[in-house]
Amino acid sequence: MNGKLIIFSAPSGAGKTTIVHHLLKKIPNLSFSISATTRHQRGDEVNAKDYYFISKENFLHKIAQKEFVEFEEVYTGTFYGTLRSEIDRIWDDGKHVIFDIDVIGGLHLKKKFGDKALAIFVQPPSLEVLIERLTSRGTDLPEKLAERIKKADKELLYADQFDVILRNYELDTACNEAEQLVTKFLSQ
Repeated sequence: MNGKLIIFSAPSGAGKTTIVHHLLKKIPNLSFSISATTRHQRGDEVNAKDYYFISKENFLHKIAQKEFVEFEEVYTGTFYGTLRSEIDRIWDDGKHVIFDIDVIGGLHLKKKFGDKALAIFVQPPSLEVLIERLTSRGTDLPEKLAERIKKADKELLYADQFDVILRNYELDTACNEAEQLVTKFLSQ
């Protein structure tokens, strides 16, 4: 299959997950790439739907076996990655792959897949708005929240390395713009 990859990256809290869910409802030939992670499940997350939750030992084994197309230690001791088998699964199903992935992972995928990939950076209105969104989630302990904010501040500096910067100042507008961008890319 000559599948394509749609990469959505952004700092935590910028709205990329919401936009990706919108696109999955609107564009039937997209399928979500489930990332592998060593972090623990949160709330109502489901294994093999939201993430493949695996042990650190298993993750490191998969790295050694070259089973990942990209991986990153996103937070100290916490790994995330994209399994090669996940992309193959989606392409074998005749669909295009859509990613909701951290900024560095998104850049790795773009570099690896080149013109087959559209890399979109979701830009929040400001770091202050991002901090407000992350704080209001109430899912992180204060030290984890501080780590996310520090990381987000750095990630904003990578925006210009993506194919497109999608400004998420108003969610409905951002979702509609994302739909237009993706539809155009897939039709090329």
